[in-house]
Amino acid sequence: MTCIECNKKLDYQDHKVSMDNLGVELCSEHVNRMMVLIEKRNTPKEAIQLYYGLKDAGVTAMLEWWDGTKSIDIAISRVKLNIIIDSEYNMLTHEQAINDLEKTMHSFKNGFTTIRIPHVLIKHYLKETVTNILGIIDGLRVHLKAI
Repeated sequence: MTCIECNKKLDYQDHKVSMDNLGVELCSEHVNRMMVLIEKRNTPKEAIQLYYGLKDAGVTAMLEWWDGTKSIDIAISRVKLNIIIDSEYNMLTHEQAINDLEKTMHSFKNGFTTIRIPHVLIKHYLKETVTNILGIIDGLRVHLKAI
């Protein structure tokens, strides 16, 4: 058991705290950093799980990236992909839906693709979600080379 961020060996207590709170293996220092993100930015823990799943797959991503107008849960700048974890998708109102559509439009105008992923998908199908995002990244890479 080692921290997936710094490779520090974890004892049982650190491992248990990390898995119980975040669902990923992190040392106490990195757990504290992630807990601050959750508190200050309302970062879904599924965003942290997906971030580390992508990192494990070799993707360089940024967690809680500020795009100038809003905070993006995960950004993959090389292919201009923004990923938003939708933690309240079942309570979506028409006002929120139109706001989300407008934000997506502004992202497209700036050359970014924005995808929204329901948190339950990451919670239950993390590996499959990472695999599909890798496919999206490959597709975006091909299109970026063609331009």
